[in-house]
Amino acid sequence: MTDTPTLLNDPPREIAAPQRPLLKGRQTRAAILDAALALASHMGLEGLSIGALAEVTQMSKSGVFAHFGSREELQISVVREYHARFEEEVFLPVLQQPRGLPRLRAMFQNWMMRTSVEIDSGCLYISGAVEFDDRPGPVRDALAAMVRDWHLALERAIRIAIDEGALRADTDPLQMLFELHGLILALHHDARFLRLPGAVERARKGFDRIVQCYPLADPARPPRCCAAQHFNETAAPA
Repeated sequence: MTDTPTLLNDPPREIAAPQRPLLKGRQTRAAILDAALALASHMGLEGLSIGALAEVTQMSKSGVFAHFGSREELQISVVREYHARFEEEVFLPVLQQPRGLPRLRAMFQNWMMRTSVEIDSGCLYISGAVEFDDRPGPVRDALAAMVRDWHLALERAIRIAIDEGALRADTDPLQMLFELHGLILALHHDARFLRLPGAVERARKGFDRIVQCYPLADPARPPRCCAAQHFNETAAPA
């Protein structure tokens, strides 16, 4: 005999009651994470503290502490939340695109646009790398793991584009990934630090140039637009 008839006969209030504290707790934690992300975007991960969040959220320090347990766990939770939102905004939409170059282009386009709208707040991947590049520990490990996950997704997209015949068979996926990441770093620097107009368009043109270095062509022919090839041609003695 199952408990179903008993549950069905219970008053709705009694069914919902056990769920309410859990739901309220999740909502409170989500609100704290929203505030923490806003703080981290302007002050960096090191700017996060239980006290600062308590003040922003108008909660007690003990109330904030109960959801995270330590400042380090708070920082790690913010990194994970940022990554989840990055994945939802940048990666998941591209799965609707055809495999190959269209999907790779959409991934870069979404990444570029997210970076461009974060000009005033800053990219947590980039700012976090500056803060924790020489500071080993759980926060650095969590941040590095999130960035590696994204890089692996890009690398897979490049390899699929090679398999689909959209890029040369001898394309080096890691080299191409390095170049694409370099464009994003340059976009962030020029737009956020130097406040130069046109940075987004230059990043878009940079993607096109990189792709043109690896066209589907005779593998025996060197790519015409690669910087190394250009240097060799211009530096050759007369």
